[in-house]
Amino acid sequence: MGAPSALPLLLLFACCWAPGGANLSQDDSQPRTSDETVVAGGTVVLKCQVKDHEDSSLQWSNPAQQTLYFGEKRALRDNRIQLVRSTPHELSISISNVALADEGEYTCSIFTMPVRTAKSLVTVLGIPQKPIITGYKSSLREKETTTLNCQSSGSKPAAQLSWRKGEKELHGEPTRIQEDPNGKTFTVSSSVTFQVTREDDGADIVCSVNHESLKGADRSTSQHIEVLYTPTAKIRPDPPHPREGQKLLLHCEGRGNPVPQQYLWEKEGSVPPLKITQESALIFPFLNKSDSGTYGCTATSNMGSYKAYYTLNVNDPSPVPSSSSTYHAIIGGIVAFIVFLLLILLIFLGHYLIRHKGTYLTHEAKGSDDAPDADTAIINAEGGQSGGDDKKEYFI
Repeated sequence: MGAPSALPLLLLFACCWAPGGANLSQDDSQPRTSDETVVAGGTVVLKCQVKDHEDSSLQWSNPAQQTLYFGEKRALRDNRIQLVRSTPHELSISISNVALADEGEYTCSIFTMPVRTAKSLVTVLGIPQKPIITGYKSSLREKETTTLNCQSSGSKPAAQLSWRKGEKELHGEPTRIQEDPNGKTFTVSSSVTFQVTREDDGADIVCSVNHESLKGADRSTSQHIEVLYTPTAKIRPDPPHPREGQKLLLHCEGRGNPVPQQYLWEKEGSVPPLKITQESALIFPFLNKSDSGTYGCTATSNMGSYKAYYTLNVNDPSPVPSSSSTYHAIIGGIVAFIVFLLLILLIFLGHYLIRHKGTYLTHEAKGSDDAPDADTAIINAEGGQSGGDDKKEYFI
């Protein structure tokens, strides 16, 4: 039981006296660095720091162990390398216009007893070149299958390629990777195969490079494609609702690649054809009922033909109002307005007279009750003449 209990003490003693254990007490004298990643052509800053410098200076060396800076003193004549900061506790330098050859492990050293070092791995990213698209012919026919190839070189690490048509993704073959002759960068390539339709005429097929050195920037190439397809056509009347006596144009609107070069006009039941021309319109200078019927337009290009139909129904002529009827209509409207105003005036006047006539009759009735009539006045006069001794009654 005694031996196992002594084992932890022995292990602790060994750690304290081991070389690594000696360094544990002197971590403040150990320089500290960090790994850096830079895009080719960019600038990288190498920073080395130490807490306890022990009256010694810091030094930076390149992967070939050439001294770049010892404290504030430049050791290598390379104008791309500049001093950023030099203190007893820090030595920072910058390398501009970084090339792929600058990649590797850089060493920061402090010449204490013993000498202590720290490594900084500098990774240089190779920027992929603008992609190149090959394999497109001058033009494609509808439903034809085509294959396009895309290639980009100079990437490090190897880039990835993607395809799209307009905003729609195209599923191409997986990206193929090949090392460049310099042994540092890579060339990547990819292919996409698809069948074209008439909707693809004028579309852009885009190949894009995806790589961390681009930091989200777009690096792509587009290929504009042309698709040849058979024409289509439709007939449009102008005016849309033709009437007898009007001028009518039937437009045969042809669409295709190439556009139709010839238009053939026919009327069902009529022989020979009405018109063969390069113009797309059929003109009726003065419509009449006999022009009614079904018309056909055949649009032709060197890719084929297409026939469209239109049924013409000539409507009766629209009534045209004469100037005299227009004049009478205006006069009639004015007269109606005046009669309307007079009617309103009469209504108001009638209400006014009715109200004031009632007031007059009321006053006249009151006057009749208060005044004595003529017979009463005569009786009173005769009674006065008799002296009032004899009372007589008179009945009228």
